[in-house]
Amino acid sequence: MKIGASKAKTVLLIVLFPALLAGCGGKHAAYRQAPVEPALVEAPQDDRGMYLGLLRQMQQQGAYYASLAHIDAFRQRFGDSPELRILQANALRETGDRSTAGNIYRGLTKGAQAAPAWHGLGLIAADARDHDGARLALESAVHADPLNIAYLGDLGFALLQAGQFEQARAPLAKAAELAPENIRAISNLALWAMLSGQHATAESMIQRADLPQSARSEIYRLAQTLRQAAAASNANAVNNTTALAVQPPGSSTQRPRPPGSMLDRFNPTTATLQEATP
Repeated sequence: MKIGASKAKTVLLIVLFPALLAGCGGKHAAYRQAPVEPALVEAPQDDRGMYLGLLRQMQQQGAYYASLAHIDAFRQRFGDSPELRILQANALRETGDRSTAGNIYRGLTKGAQAAPAWHGLGLIAADARDHDGARLALESAVHADPLNIAYLGDLGFALLQAGQFEQARAPLAKAAELAPENIRAISNLALWAMLSGQHATAESMIQRADLPQSARSEIYRLAQTLRQAAAASNANAVNNTTALAVQPPGSSTQRPRPPGSMLDRFNPTTATLQEATP
């Protein structure tokens, strides 16, 4: 890595500078000084912050397995911390180990990392089609960090998945107004407008934001899919109410599965695959 070379140069300069000063005071004074160990002249906190930044960049680029390996290396060098555990839980969630990720998140819901911990729990619940759990966790994330665009957007989308269109309006509108240039925030609000029957408003948002064709196609696809899911859910609710009079105690009916995961809502291929998964 280039960091090592730069660090070596810094160490060399720090070692040589006092040696040169000592040489000015005596003929051989500079050569009698003990070698300076790199650990004594490095800035651990600066290194630690730089390493955490690299870990976050890895995860932003989707290199979650690589980030897990580096998280182990980071822990050996600098020790553990809540911010490192959040990164570990995020990587575990993205690589399929949601149980371990959930345990880590739950252990962090009371401290400084409470907002991302609740957000992670909300994403896990949403992926498991647990509407109530997703809503409660994401509401807690928004409460802890009210200006976070991602938390607001994911809360609003979770409410859309649950068929609670009116409740989704406020968080989605907040996200769009806080970040008017954010494609995802505008797309979510346009999706809400379509699902609420305000097609002209939705089209106006799409045109004014000049959304890319991929985002437009996904908005239309999700609007149709979520509308169908809401209709099926309402139909089932009516049927269940009628059937309760004749069903024996302990019997149950299968609830319709909402489409896709909010994690991939603007990736049509992935979302379609997820919807087809039994």
